[in-house]
Amino acid sequence: MKYKIVADSSANVFERNGIDYTSVPLKIVTSEREYSDVKGTDIAEMVSYLQGYKGKSGTSCPNVHDWLEAFGDAELILGVTITSNLSGSYASAMQAKKAYEAEHPNANVLIVDSLSAGPELELIIEKMEEVLKSGRTFEEMTRIVTDYCKHSHLLFALKHLDNLARNGRVSPAVAKIAGILGIRVIGKASDEGTLQQLHKCRGEAQSVACIWDEMKKHGYNGGKVRMAHCFNPQMAQTLSDMIHQSYPEADVRITACTALCSFYAEQGGLMIGYEE
Repeated sequence: MKYKIVADSSANVFERNGIDYTSVPLKIVTSEREYSDVKGTDIAEMVSYLQGYKGKSGTSCPNVHDWLEAFGDAELILGVTITSNLSGSYASAMQAKKAYEAEHPNANVLIVDSLSAGPELELIIEKMEEVLKSGRTFEEMTRIVTDYCKHSHLLFALKHLDNLARNGRVSPAVAKIAGILGIRVIGKASDEGTLQQLHKCRGEAQSVACIWDEMKKHGYNGGKVRMAHCFNPQMAQTLSDMIHQSYPEADVRITACTALCSFYAEQGGLMIGYEE
């Protein structure tokens, strides 16, 4: 059986070794420019441009055709998208699933609304890869992946909130105050898939300690951790070191944010996906 994993580019994953995988790009759009979230996009230039841009900016999700192209001709497809509360990517993927299954009656397509973004999707992709290689039925795969999503989480630490303000996700006044006072906002992806603010911290040391406390509070006990930073590897490494002090064998990986997550995290931001 030919199988495949697909995810939109909010996952920060462009390729996986040893498995058929496709990343479906979102786009960052302003009145002047458009950036596609694909491998090779100049993230430093995009971040610098957006810092000086004063107009409205936003994102554009993949359409149904984009998802159908990503499906290819696979008979079993496992897909995951950014939270439906931030993007129409999930809705487009579900339309594509319906069309694909109508045209391929023997195919099975699972599309998961992650209710999250960034490195939590990376964890879900890894679980999908695991179940695909296990030889289980599609129904068993669906149950395992769906259950796993209930036990993975996303935390974030944001130094700047300008793009979120321009995109209508936070108040411009809140974004301005955070910038002036040097406050870092610690938050999480809520159970409904929205951005939920938890704490306001001053400085990276306090922010990292706060994140670690939140992880432990929400059941972290040495499982996988995936981090994505926007030009802030030091903060990611500090948290990684803190995790390994308590759990020396913990599987922790750090990557850089690609375009979509850089748009939301902004310069200095950090996103943390972890298992309970």
